[in-house]
Amino acid sequence: MDTEAVLAKHNNATILLMGLRRSGKSSICKVVFHDMQPLDTLYLESTTKPTTENFKSLIDLAVMELPGQLNLFEPSLYDSEKLFSSIGALVYVIDSQDEYLSALQNLAVIIKYACSVNSKLHIEVLIHKIDGLSEDFRLETQRDIMQRVGDDLLDYGLDGVQISFYLTSIFDHSIYEAFSRIVQKLIYELPALENLLDLLMQYSTLDKVFLFDVNSKIYVATDSSPVDMQTYEVCAEFIDVTIDLDGLYENSGQEADGTVRSQPTRCVSKLQSGSVLYLHQMIRGLALVAVMRLEDENDTNALAVIDHNVLVFKKSLEKLWERARIK
Repeated sequence: MDTEAVLAKHNNATILLMGLRRSGKSSICKVVFHDMQPLDTLYLESTTKPTTENFKSLIDLAVMELPGQLNLFEPSLYDSEKLFSSIGALVYVIDSQDEYLSALQNLAVIIKYACSVNSKLHIEVLIHKIDGLSEDFRLETQRDIMQRVGDDLLDYGLDGVQISFYLTSIFDHSIYEAFSRIVQKLIYELPALENLLDLLMQYSTLDKVFLFDVNSKIYVATDSSPVDMQTYEVCAEFIDVTIDLDGLYENSGQEADGTVRSQPTRCVSKLQSGSVLYLHQMIRGLALVAVMRLEDENDTNALAVIDHNVLVFKKSLEKLWERARIK
């Protein structure tokens, strides 16, 4: 793997995905970034060499997966110091259905080294394959892992290291939710984005709004109100429905002179619950998806106000991205 080329290109917008063999790293990459069906990952072979997935959205992100059987600290394989000093986040995957003590020992060693060369590194732990565990056992497993990791780090004299833990599975939206939160930590403009989305909600009477990457279903930003998992799932599925029905990037119209112009997709749909879903295509493979309540989803006045405000948001997003490119 030419790690130097990857790191030089992406710098801190790079996630390093690690974990022992068969922990589920490759399956996660295939499901999230290649839209593979979860059951199809059962036929994946173990990763034998480092791989890189590129995530192009509001930021250009690289996800580097390292095989679990390789020794990260073997000088002939890696420049470990350069690798860890140049990434933005370390994501370590633990198989919750397997004996995980050796994985926790491996994680503690990696965190100790990573913190010594990169104090700003975001450390994220995925407690993975929870679909095979009962709800009570999931929480018990999470508490046990968090306690053991904390104890191991104390033994190394690493008190106060911030680690985020996520319960994940490729068979539901939990893996997308986890990656959404991880990616957001690498977006420098996130506070400005959240502020813009809060203003959009305030002036458009929306209940919740997400800025999604269409291909991966990761939301790169949302407003400051709490995220309800069910609301997120509905919004993510609405993107798939919209793509299936309309073709998100294939809508076009014709000008008076006969030239073809592209039209951003806009879709409004009312659910049986009474909530209304609103989708509007943004820039760079992004789509704004909002949840609101309207007496009538065909209320032209209310929708006209929302459309106007969304277009104002889109222009602000374009300016934000242009400024980010200049940096």
